[in-house]
Amino acid sequence: MDQAGTLTRADLAEALHKEVGLSRADSAQIVEQILKEMCESLSRGENVKISGFGTFVLRDKGERVGRNPKTGVEVPIAPRRVLTFRASQMMRERIVAAT
Repeated sequence: MDQAGTLTRADLAEALHKEVGLSRADSAQIVEQILKEMCESLSRGENVKISGFGTFVLRDKGERVGRNPKTGVEVPIAPRRVLTFRASQMMRERIVAAT
């Protein structure tokens, strides 16, 4: 991982290369294919569940009235679809154990 603590595609590919022994090019290609498959599933409106990791869930939010905090003027907020992530119980336990 880089110094800022962010896991990147390159980090995933490098970990795959070291753990499985695939070439760096093949590892990068596999990471890209997995991410592409996840994106395509989400764009079709499907949720993505990775056992032991978590679930990416699409939610439809209805139209609502918001308020500009600076002026106090009410502003309509259009309906939209949002992506949320819910960590699995196993992942939550691992995060708590690591702190």
